Amino acid sequence: MTLTHESWLFSSTFFLGLLGLSLHRAHLLSALLCLESMMLSIFIALGLWALKFYLISPMMYPIIMLTLSACEAGIGLALMIATARTHGTDNLNSLNLLQC
Repeated sequence: MTLTHESWLFSSTFFLGLLGLSLHRAHLLSALLCLESMMLSIFIALGLWALKFYLISPMMYPIIMLTLSACEAGIGLALMIATARTHGTDNLNSLNLLQC
């Protein structure tokens, strides 16, 4: 693949995750999955970018991003469990931010 095809592919996967986040935000789990897909597309793009240009020092950026993505997923799931226990559901439409 050429650089233009790869950049188009990764930008389209990122924007599909963003589109899913904007359209399917009824439940917290679907919003977290869309955020995770956006992070994974950035992770793959950074990894292939470093491999394509034979760069040694930026090879650490995808590993750091994957670590932060795992932390984000853990915190998101913990928040989803806490919300489901306190409010009885993970439906985002039923949450009122003024009462929290």
